[in-house]
Amino acid sequence: MKETVQTAVVGVTGYAGAELARLLLRHPRLKGKPPVFAGRVDAADAARGGIPLAEIHPELADSQGHGALRQQPFSWELLSDLDVDVLFLATPHEQSRAWVPEALARGMRVIDLSGAWRLTEAANRAVYAFEDDGTELAEETQEQAVYGMPELHRKRIAGARLIANPGCYATSIILALKPLVAAGLVDLTRGIVADAKSGVSGAGKAPTAKTHFMYAADNLSAYGAFTHRHTGELLEQVGLDASEIIFTPHLLPIPRGILSTMYVHFHEAQSKASIAKVYHDFFAGSPMVRLYDKTLPQIQHIVRTNYADIGFQLDTGGRRAVVVCCLDNLLKGASGQAVQNLNVMLGWGESEGLE
Repeated sequence: MKETVQTAVVGVTGYAGAELARLLLRHPRLKGKPPVFAGRVDAADAARGGIPLAEIHPELADSQGHGALRQQPFSWELLSDLDVDVLFLATPHEQSRAWVPEALARGMRVIDLSGAWRLTEAANRAVYAFEDDGTELAEETQEQAVYGMPELHRKRIAGARLIANPGCYATSIILALKPLVAAGLVDLTRGIVADAKSGVSGAGKAPTAKTHFMYAADNLSAYGAFTHRHTGELLEQVGLDASEIIFTPHLLPIPRGILSTMYVHFHEAQSKASIAKVYHDFFAGSPMVRLYDKTLPQIQHIVRTNYADIGFQLDTGGRRAVVVCCLDNLLKGASGQAVQNLNVMLGWGESEGLE
């Protein structure tokens, strides 16, 4: 990788794209090298050199001159001419399936925020119904993909050409469960319950009937029981069978943030100290995970940060635990984790530009 790194973002118009732009523009390692922003631009906007970034996201117009940046019409020639090293895709799953192989063939490294390349098992990918699934090119691309959770795959991310950024719900549940399951403490025959709740921004920027203010405000609703697309990530990354976990997401009437509560049974009675040690040992050297020893995490403490906060409580017999993980779905659940992956990929400090 060159001494100076040129990044590009395709898909800056969404919520995650806005956060990604903000983080990259302020990253200490990228000063003087703002990202290339590319996407759909109509003929009128193309004639004026693209859409000013400040028109898409006014909050990004600041004293640093970022107001002069524009989203330019996407083309591979544009990215090649500007010598892009790392391409961030904040695009729909199907678009990423089409574009990632081309980017890799052109020598770019890719951090994909969609679900296009997260799942290694065909049975889990079936929920996306990808038209190219099973083709030689898709299989070759999938083999290069590394699941972008530094707390689990830090060494592989460092050498990756394609990073599949995790889902937001998946991140909160995997981080909470993986240490306990990996330690062999959880009685999987008793099953795990993962009850997760997310703010409305998790559904994306495009409005729907269920994200409309009149539906979401003063309401709490469950959805996607047994069918949510992030379920496969839980199974593959934690090492579970579908029969060993029930995951149900809920829509909270707040803009952003996730609170996931996991209910687990242990093979043998545990102490608070023994469970705390499992978590502290597992996340040693993971600067973006904060462990709570005395209280349980809350959404208000992680909003607009890249931290995942984890805490737990045991029952009086030490055979059951409630584990809570909170994170910001747009940061640690999306764009912040993408920048964390960039840092690891390039050998920079993992938390640079994120604290």
